[in-house]
Amino acid sequence: MSDKTKVLVTGAGGFIGSHLVTFLREKGYWVRGVDIKYPEFGASDADEFKLLDLRRWENCLSATDGIDEVYALAADMGGMGFISSHHAQILYNNSLINLHTLDAARENGAKRYLYTSSACVYPEFLQEDTNVTPLKEEDAYPAMPQDAYGWEKLVSERLCLHYHEDYGMETRTVRFHNIFGEKGTWEGGREKAPAAMCRKVATAKLTGDPVVEIWGDGEQTRSFCYISDCVEGIYRLMRSDFREPLNLGQDRMVSINQLADIVAEIAGISIDKKHIDGPQGVRGRNSDNTKLREVLGWEPSVSLEEGLAITYRWIEQQVSESYANSESTASA
Repeated sequence: MSDKTKVLVTGAGGFIGSHLVTFLREKGYWVRGVDIKYPEFGASDADEFKLLDLRRWENCLSATDGIDEVYALAADMGGMGFISSHHAQILYNNSLINLHTLDAARENGAKRYLYTSSACVYPEFLQEDTNVTPLKEEDAYPAMPQDAYGWEKLVSERLCLHYHEDYGMETRTVRFHNIFGEKGTWEGGREKAPAAMCRKVATAKLTGDPVVEIWGDGEQTRSFCYISDCVEGIYRLMRSDFREPLNLGQDRMVSINQLADIVAEIAGISIDKKHIDGPQGVRGRNSDNTKLREVLGWEPSVSLEEGLAITYRWIEQQVSESYANSESTASA
């Protein structure tokens, strides 16, 4: 290794992790990426990439060996369709990953540790209306997270705070609010709403069938944060002195119906929305960025339209290539 600060990114084969690896390399860090898979949509920019199952303690020791700072992004997760139907798997796998990674980082003397949590830690009773009051960090208590995914995230947040109190480890915790962008999962059931919508609209454009299916009535609301803002925010938080959990997301709320209309406009087509039964999650969710601005002197700046335009173009290309491959296979 070099004399550069040595950084570990777990989950480096995933969407946010792969983007973060590139960002940190550009900042001049020596980066080790670890995941159970390589990035799906291009080679990793990591100086070193290890294929390791972080549910196993010995693999976490290997991953954190010689590392100064850890960005812990590894998780078994996906969109609402996945996290609402795999509670035991998510709680078990993610608990093992985070318990082992944090303690292995302590054992190996890592100086800083950033844990990636989620807006799913917030109580469901605060998210029952579409015009929801933006969620502040202190709203996480009294605890009543959404699903097993949210419970595991909240417990791991607590563990990071206690590792600082008991062992003096510098820990940081970020709560993501719906991160999206290119080079992420866009099909197969684990994709998030923006990617799924881009795929559906791209398919409608390609096939000429304007029908786009939306789970529920489409009036459920969310805010969405583009990937470049996400990795910038992660880095700024890691460099800060703030140890409490911090929201990271946009604070502009839109309905899923509005999201569909924005993507359709980007694609240059008209769509017919077909509302069907399906998991919807909470009725409304938005990020209160007051503390984010106070702590970091910064907030996300890429608009939803700007981020979706980049994301849609990339996903449209994937859909087109997939369609062409299936046509070629069928005619072979």
